[in-house]
Formats: sequence, C-alpha cells, structure tokens
Amino acid sequence: MKASVSDIYKVVIGLEVHAQLSTVSKIFSSESVAFGDAPNTHVSAISLGHPGTLPKLNKQAFEHAIKMGLVCHSTISRYNIFDRKNYFYPDLPKGYQLTQDRTPVCVGGYVPITLKDGTQKDIALNRIHLEEDAGKLIHDQDPTASLVDLNRAGTPLIEIVTEPVLRSSEEAAAFLTEVRQRVRYLEICDGNMEEGSLRCDANISIMLKDATQLGKKVEIKNMNSIRYVQKAIDFEIERQIEAIEQGLDIISETRMFDIATGKTYGMRTKEALNDYRYFPDPDLSPVIVSDEWLNTIKASLPPMAAALQQKFVQQYGLPLYDAQVLTDTKEIALYFEELCQHTKHYKAASNWMMGPVKAYLKTLTNKVSEIPLRPVILAELIVLVESGKLSFSVASQQVFPALIGKEKVSALEVAQQLNVLHDSNEEALLPIVEEVLKIYPLKVEEYKNGKKGILAMFMGEVMKRSKGKADPKLASELLTKKLDAL
Repeated sequence: MKASVSDIYKVVIGLEVHAQLSTVSKIFSSESVAFGDAPNTHVSAISLGHPGTLPKLNKQAFEHAIKMGLVCHSTISRYNIFDRKNYFYPDLPKGYQLTQDRTPVCVGGYVPITLKDGTQKDIALNRIHLEEDAGKLIHDQDPTASLVDLNRAGTPLIEIVTEPVLRSSEEAAAFLTEVRQRVRYLEICDGNMEEGSLRCDANISIMLKDATQLGKKVEIKNMNSIRYVQKAIDFEIERQIEAIEQGLDIISETRMFDIATGKTYGMRTKEALNDYRYFPDPDLSPVIVSDEWLNTIKASLPPMAAALQQKFVQQYGLPLYDAQVLTDTKEIALYFEELCQHTKHYKAASNWMMGPVKAYLKTLTNKVSEIPLRPVILAELIVLVESGKLSFSVASQQVFPALIGKEKVSALEVAQQLNVLHDSNEEALLPIVEEVLKIYPLKVEEYKNGKKGILAMFMGEVMKRSKGKADPKLASELLTKKLDAL
C-alpha cells in the first residue's frame, strides 16, 4: 500500500484479550483446570449444567481479577453480579455463559506502552470482567464429525477490553506484551499463548482521517501469538483500504487468521447485533468488595516491572536498557534484586545476568527459579572477577558451570580446585614475560618504533603461556617496564 494512499485513512483498533486464570479449579465448580489431560475428564454435573446443580464462585479467581485491575489503574466495582449470556454453541454445555455484563469487576483504567521509537502512550481500557470459558471443538480427528472436549468449559477467564484507541499493529503488539508481562508478574496467568491461556480478538476498522463516523468493524478471532496478531492486523488494514479504494463495501464480519498464508478469511457475518438476553444469574449471590478485602489484596501485590526498572536505574545506576532486560520476567528481576544484596558491583551483576546466566537458561529451562545456584554464590564469583583475582572468561566458562548444583562450596573454593586464580607473583610471571619478548624480536622493534598497540599481542601471549592465570594488571606492568627498558 502506497504511503500516499494509506495516509488518507485512520486505523481504529480495539482489542479483547482473554487470560485464563491460574487457579487449581474452575470458576464455579471444583474440577481441575490442568492442561493437556484426556478429553472430557475434567467435567461434572455443575460444569455440564445439570438440573438442580448450583455454582459456587471461586474466590481466588475473583481476587486475581481485582489484582489485574489494580495494576491497570482501573476502578474496582464494589458490587458485583454475574449474568447469563445466552447463546447456542456445541461446546457450551449449559446453553449460556456466566459472565459479567452490567457490573464488570474492573472499570476503566489504562495500560502504558512504549513503542520502538521511544513513543509512549496510555492505552485506555473499557473494562476487565470475569467469565467462564467454553469447551473446545476438535475438527481434525474424525473426517465426518467434530468432536467436543469439555475439559476447558468453566475455566476462569478475565477479558481485558480496550477502547478503540490503538492505531497500528505495533501498538497492539506492545499492548499484548505489557498485558502478558503484568499477568505473569502477578502470577494470575502463565501467559502461554501457544496453549491458549492468553488469546486475543482484534476489532479493526478504517475511516478517512477527517471523518467523524467509524467505519464498519471487522473482528479477527482467537489469535494465539503476538507476532500473528501483528500480521493479521497489518493484512486486514491493507485489505480494507484496498477494498475502499476499489469502491467496495466493507462487510461487518468475524474473520480468522490463516497462519500458512498470512491472510484473514471470513467466518460469519455480523450485520445484526447479537441479542444474548443477558439477565442476572439467580443462583449466584452478589459479591461485595469491602474496604478490608480490597486493602488486603492491594497489600499482596508484588512490585511490577515499571517500578523495578525505575529502582534499577535510580538506585543501582543501570542503563535503562539493562533495567528493561532484567525486568522482562519477574523471576529474573527478583533474582537480580537478591544478587544486589550481596555485591555492590551492580553493572557487573547486570552483565552476568544478561550474559552467562541468560545463556545457561537457554540451554536448560529458561526459568531462573530453577538455577541451582544461589545469588550469594554468584555474587562471590563476581567479586573475584572485579577484584582481579579471576578473568571474566575463565569465570564464566569454567567456574560458573562448575558451581552449578554445588550449594556448600564457595566460588573461591571452586576456582582454587580448578587452579584458575590469577597468579600475582612477580617472580613467577617475569620469566614468562621475558620469554615472550625474546620470541618476538620484530614485534619488539615495532613497539619501540611507536606501535604501542602491539602490547595487546604480547599480553595475549603471556596469558596463553600462563594458561590464563597471569594477573592482567601485573602482566601489563611487567611488559611495559621491560619494553621501555629495551
């Protein structure tokens, strides 16, 4: 699409993000919500909606929703009811979905985002409400029929609904990234989009930049990857602009995104407004959020990424880039926090977290909580390097791996066992320095003729012959002294 054409139009995007809450049981019944078990093994008379059964609200799910609202600057509703949303779908066993229509638990709020060029923007929220998930239709296991798995039916969800204030796929991706980080920090959702515990619907319309009326909205359903959300939005924007340019009407419809082709395709039209016949569920009592309950939930909130970034920059003197990397996950951030309680070499600690530790995680589980190395021991290793007793390369390539899993030994003990501590004995280093200078007389002449950079080559040779044990500072001093004396 030519820039001259696309500049004529304004893109309007609103997102609906479903986050599966990390509870042990379903929102209104006691069945497990474990992922990956055999189909239809987590069902009961309550989740199937049998006559005479009564739902009971999962308190933890409700508190999870409040936590999300608090970190998104929402107003928490003090009086909450649940409504029946009536519609037929094969994987909706009760014939209705329990949700919140008139009293969402979280009203308004915003999520701040930062774009690649540094632009910051607050994405306004309409609401965050609680509801139960439907089951799952499986279409690829039988050539003649669709199969129904009701394990997911009744799983607790929050739906995070934005206002139509996003203007690009980049903004949408940044918003989803922020939402995923927040639910993971709060530990209310694992944020695993591949398993469907975080899903996104995007509502997209196009309008002329000077128009006052929104264009017809197209909804793209159930995207489970931030990258795919971006691709789907970009394709849909271009598709709608091309249609308008050709004089075609935009059909208000629900579309799906085809990963293989990178295109969206129509699933069903949405010309008429759905009438879900919402009414308050008569089997669930209203939920009253008291001051005491709300204050208890507020007190349980962990520090969030933005607050930790500010602390890492202001208190530890780290560059903003480091702070952003270190706060990408809660586990990394808290590990670094504890690490800094045992060493004042904050930048060195940051380099270790972003270097050797991160590399180790990629080869293992990518979960810092599973590193069998206490922060205090890593701090000891950092101090050895910063004090000149150990080179970073030897520390990261030999001592660090040897420390993994050894909780009762110190970094110094392991370095001594490996015989890799720097040799600060001048009498031991001097013969090595003299040997190197004797082997390379031509390089010595180059140094004497003003090519001072050749000192690095001599240093490399000394370190090689000392098997990395030479104290770099002492070795450099001895080399300079000998060369200047020649």
